[in-house]
Amino acid sequence: MAEETRQEQPEITAWMKPTCGWSNGVRAVLAKYDLEYEDRDIINVPDNFLEMVNITGQRFQPSLRVGDAVLADVSGDEFEQWLISSKVVTPAATDDDTPLDEGCADHSAPPTSVTFGA
Repeated sequence: MAEETRQEQPEITAWMKPTCGWSNGVRAVLAKYDLEYEDRDIINVPDNFLEMVNITGQRFQPSLRVGDAVLADVSGDEFEQWLISSKVVTPAATDDDTPLDEGCADHSAPPTSVTFGA
C-alpha cells in the first residue's frame, strides 16, 4: 500500500485580528489542512501591526507570509486557492461551517452622508 506523502510545510506567519470574520476564515483554512502557523495579533500587540506593515507594504489584514511568499489582505477562500495552486496542499472537503469570506461583525456600512461643521 502506498503511503501518502506530504510536502514539507513552509513556515507560515499570519497577521490577524483576534475575532475578525476574515481572520477566522484564514484560521479555518489553516485548521482544515492541519498547517502549523504563528498567529500574530495586530490589535493587542502594536509591534505585530508595524511588522505586518513593514513586510506587506500595506495596513490590511489578514496578511500572511508563507515561506517566501507574502499574501496581503486575503480571505480564507483566496488563501485556500493560493495554497492549492501553489501546491502547498491538495484540495480537501470542508471540516466545519466557518465562513471563509466574511468580514468583521463590528464593521458597519459607511454613512450615506457626512456633515462637517455647523
